[in-house]
Amino acid sequence: MDAKLVNPFIDALVAVMPQMGFEVPKRTKMGVKNQTCKSLGVSIIVGFTKGLRGNVVYNMSADAAKFVASKMMMGMPVAELDEMAQSALSEMSNMLTANAATNLAAMGYTVDISTPSLTVGQDFQIKISSENYLVVDMDIGGQTMELNIAVQA
Repeated sequence: MDAKLVNPFIDALVAVMPQMGFEVPKRTKMGVKNQTCKSLGVSIIVGFTKGLRGNVVYNMSADAAKFVASKMMMGMPVAELDEMAQSALSEMSNMLTANAATNLAAMGYTVDISTPSLTVGQDFQIKISSENYLVVDMDIGGQTMELNIAVQA
């Protein structure tokens, strides 16, 4: 995977999250993994087609997901990841991925994104690539969101 394809996703997080009331996210760690991603509790998968193929998985703990959902719902307490909280998380992934797609379009790539698929649960594997993919840990208000990026031209 070309490392230049990672920046549009990081840039999307840095641009979009503050618009939703979050502190500016900070990258804390970056690495390479092979084929499968282990769920941290809540994983949102969005696919890419056309000029790029692959997907991105927004992966976080249940506590991080509750924090994000609460912030997205104007501070409303989120005790459990009910349908409303899951909808807020899916909408966040739509906003982030659409912004990343716009960033990729500015680089000359034509992309379509799929509807997000949200899963809740720990200790399961998500196959996101047939090869290596990049993992970027982002700090969002003291919570970690893991971006698992597997896209190729």
